[in-house]
Amino acid sequence: CEDFAVQSIAPDRSLVGHFALLEDTRCVLKRRHILHEMIVIAIAAILCGADGWVAIAEFGRAKRAWFNRFLTLPHGIPSHDTFGRVFGLLEPAAFEACFRAWVDSIRALLPGEVVAIDGKTLRRSHDRSAGLAALHLVSAWATSNRLVLGQVATDAKSNEITAIPRLLELLHIKGCIVTIDAMGCQTKIAAQIIAQGGDYLLALKGNQGTLLAEVEEAFIDADAKDYAGLPSQVVETVEHGHGRRERRRYRTLGQLDGLSNSAAWEGLDMLGMVESDCERDGKLTHETRYYIGSIGADGPTFAHAVRGHWGIENGVHWSLDVAFREDESRVRDDNARENLAVLRHLALNRLKNDKTKLGMANKRLRAGWDETYLDKLLFEPPELPTKTKTSASSNIRAG
Repeated sequence: CEDFAVQSIAPDRSLVGHFALLEDTRCVLKRRHILHEMIVIAIAAILCGADGWVAIAEFGRAKRAWFNRFLTLPHGIPSHDTFGRVFGLLEPAAFEACFRAWVDSIRALLPGEVVAIDGKTLRRSHDRSAGLAALHLVSAWATSNRLVLGQVATDAKSNEITAIPRLLELLHIKGCIVTIDAMGCQTKIAAQIIAQGGDYLLALKGNQGTLLAEVEEAFIDADAKDYAGLPSQVVETVEHGHGRRERRRYRTLGQLDGLSNSAAWEGLDMLGMVESDCERDGKLTHETRYYIGSIGADGPTFAHAVRGHWGIENGVHWSLDVAFREDESRVRDDNARENLAVLRHLALNRLKNDKTKLGMANKRLRAGWDETYLDKLLFEPPELPTKTKTSASSNIRAG
């Protein structure tokens, strides 16, 4: 590999320093631009609002004087075609491994942290003429650290069952609560989480029809007894905002006698139910969801884990769609689209952990305007949390 010209980077925790040792698999005779310098330009450009190869190349040219401070740029700024071609040649697994190494270097290991796993399809990343389906990524989100921990690509949502175990293998989840929607409610996945030192909370839907029916019946029977003598707690929350009022009741049950196949679920020790009443524009809707888990019957822990899982939708998927316009991306090369998704996750992590009081989109704008702020994002590690976040105690009643 060529010498990496960034001398001011602390290689242990800096954002770009972890990509310095990425192997360059290009033909030596065709390397006009230094790989690691191209990665630095791409990272900086994504932080500052670029959403594709054309914008990345234009940003590089506009900021040439700033990049000259720490990059050699022997042949200037690469063209957008060069960026697309080089990122299409990079092995996604190796590129993602560099991303995870950086995340591991800044992540605080917090006991009881909720690690939410969920999938997202990049809607316009398909190429029907080439038979290429839209990219579907399964990602893990650490709620208290506010970090995407890793991602694994799969061809379709139906393949999440095989992607989730591969993603779990890449993660440090000891002492964490792993939450997954109904697609991941599988005995093998539960066993893997326990084997890796974590606990699980898995949502139930029709794909586990018999188990779902038994859990529903268990709560009906317990409610008929008014939960007398049963290991159970209830937590209620009321939230107002965005024109709606929502009341949620989180109920746990540590009695598993009604489950015919509970022994197949490694570590299973609780059932959970969430009843949600939402009032908006004078209309009231009611929803009930069920869960199984290995987290015990403590009500606040259950409520915190359920709410934490929803954070991957609001904190990751929504931000990627709105602030990064991910669903509009038309990058179709198989490797390049996956590597670009990693760059977006990287920028999301850094901006989420920057305490500047701005929204995600405005942080990206400021980074493009303010080179001092961009220096901070690229070369200074983010501040780490010191404890696991929990729900506000004023909104919780346990019983």
